[in-house]
Amino acid sequence: MSVQAIAWAPSGAVRIVDQRALPEDHVTRDLDTAEQMADAIRALQVRGAPLIGIAAAMGLVAGLRELRAAPREPFLTRLDALAAQLGATRPTAVNLRWALDRMVSVAHATPGDGGVVWERLQAEATAIWEEDRAMCRKIGEHGLALLPDGAKVLTHCNAGALATGGIGTALAPIYLAHDAGRQVQVFVGESRPVLQGARLTAWELTHAGIPCTVIADAAAGALMRAAQLDVVLVGADRIAKNGDFANKIGTYSLAVLAFHHSVPFYCCAPSSTIDVTLADGDAIPIEQRSPDEVKTLAGRPVAPAAAAALNPAFDVTPARYVTSYVTDRGVVKPPFAA
Repeated sequence: MSVQAIAWAPSGAVRIVDQRALPEDHVTRDLDTAEQMADAIRALQVRGAPLIGIAAAMGLVAGLRELRAAPREPFLTRLDALAAQLGATRPTAVNLRWALDRMVSVAHATPGDGGVVWERLQAEATAIWEEDRAMCRKIGEHGLALLPDGAKVLTHCNAGALATGGIGTALAPIYLAHDAGRQVQVFVGESRPVLQGARLTAWELTHAGIPCTVIADAAAGALMRAAQLDVVLVGADRIAKNGDFANKIGTYSLAVLAFHHSVPFYCCAPSSTIDVTLADGDAIPIEQRSPDEVKTLAGRPVAPAAAAALNPAFDVTPARYVTSYVTDRGVVKPPFAA
């Protein structure tokens, strides 16, 4: 891969790619505290459902480094407080809560003082990262059959290396198809309001040597009507028990368009994104972000200051519009509730 979104810095801090700077600049930052990591997740310096779970786990470790000499109880009390702070940053992506719950459970189950628990936490955060890399690879392998030579694929938002610990979810089959020598034509939806598709996915693909074409989000329907798309691949931030799923705003519209035009619509996600505690998509919390993201573009106003703006970060796509889920455990076809 041409980019690694996260890593341990030599100092013990967490090194991230500041995704706000792309595509103009490739900037890395070393985050020393859990508070810095929480701010980075909230500000979209780090984003993507799998990646923010990894980042939160690693940020928890970085934030507890100075307490390694502390007795067990003060260490665990601080751990719980930092985990709550990190978990509140973004409510929709289930991987964030999943990773933090795993870290907290491991800490409370590990006997010993702060130093012993901290060492165990560092190993667990690294394991979460490594498992995600493996899951991404498996998603790519299971999805490879969906992209024959010459396939024309549309993707939305960014579900690649910048959103995960590995080669991505929705982009993983594209990367493996490219590695296999297949010519795949990739259309990248811009993904307003903060342009994760145009800024991040197109940057990723071009740096990996994969040609791509950026389109306005509103152009997707016209491409489908003209039979210029064979398949849609998207990621997910949370999948409910019945197969409804939440993803970047605009995904629902693409799913309805794909259904109408008989274009296969696949959601690619690791099994950790499935939340069986939620019966359906109506129970998925939808993050509401700042109206300024809608009213500005590259720092410049594109709407009157007096106008209101609505900015849900995600929407929910009903299971009936999903052709199949591509997971690290295989391709899952309906009925999904089983």
